[in-house]
Amino acid sequence: MEGVTSVWYRSAHQKWFGGVERYYTPFLSPTQDHVFPKRELREIEPSGNQGVPLVPQLLTRRGEDFLWAAKTLADMGYREVNLNLGCPSGTVTAKRKGAGFLAVPQELEQFLEEVFSQCPIEISIKTRLGISDPEEFWPILELYNRYPVKELIIHPRVQKDQYKNHPRREVFAAAAARSKAPVCYNGDLYTVAAVEEFQKECPGVERIMLGRGLIGDPALARKLTGGPAASRDELMGFLSEVFDCYTQGFGSRHSAMLRMKELWCYLICLFRDGAKYGKAIRKAKDPAEYEARVAAVFRELELLDDLEPDW
Repeated sequence: MEGVTSVWYRSAHQKWFGGVERYYTPFLSPTQDHVFPKRELREIEPSGNQGVPLVPQLLTRRGEDFLWAAKTLADMGYREVNLNLGCPSGTVTAKRKGAGFLAVPQELEQFLEEVFSQCPIEISIKTRLGISDPEEFWPILELYNRYPVKELIIHPRVQKDQYKNHPRREVFAAAAARSKAPVCYNGDLYTVAAVEEFQKECPGVERIMLGRGLIGDPALARKLTGGPAASRDELMGFLSEVFDCYTQGFGSRHSAMLRMKELWCYLICLFRDGAKYGKAIRKAKDPAEYEARVAAVFRELELLDDLEPDW
């Protein structure tokens, strides 16, 4: 969830809802300069992430840049780094990064050989199945199996799917059985019922990663541990804190408003018949108009117990 799950969002979510075993940063993109820009440094500074279990995620195709970042993170106290081989965005894959790296398996093999032989901390991997055909995944999985991957997070779509079509759970189940690393499932888990259905299909898989489902329903992880759904007051308090933190962090209520609009693309699906209200929020021209339209959502719409996504 690049651009959404910022340090301020994660901190507020942990405080108001919790239930998450660990969070992942938006991807960090180490370059040949070997300097984290201020925006990325803010995401990983331990002082800003106290009490929030965090795994930094790296997006790169250069082994030396990955290793520089991993060493820097190790010096900051991190004990795991996640390699992003799952991002399907065209701007990312055009550079053979994210899921685009899967298109050049020989280069990927050289990269993995380099980083696993020298990395000072454990490496987990988030991956798609391939570029255009799920059958591409089997030699990729054989490659992963050659290395001590701490955890293999599989989103069972191919890059060309983007977020369309359904995750290929039958391929995921077969991959889980053949993976030497512990496997984690990611993809279209939006409700407790959906997670329970997945668990029946794949009873041997103990780990799941939540993305859009947790952004749309911040209480989802808590509900999975037996906790309550989000209350209206709770959700209002959470969003107010996130907005205030964005305002302070960006030094601009207008910039904070733009970031909050991204959250509302998902959150509006937690309210019955919210599409028209969501469109009004997206069209808000200034913070005062934005706050008025958010107030109308809480005043006029029914808050649902479970997310009803329209994406």
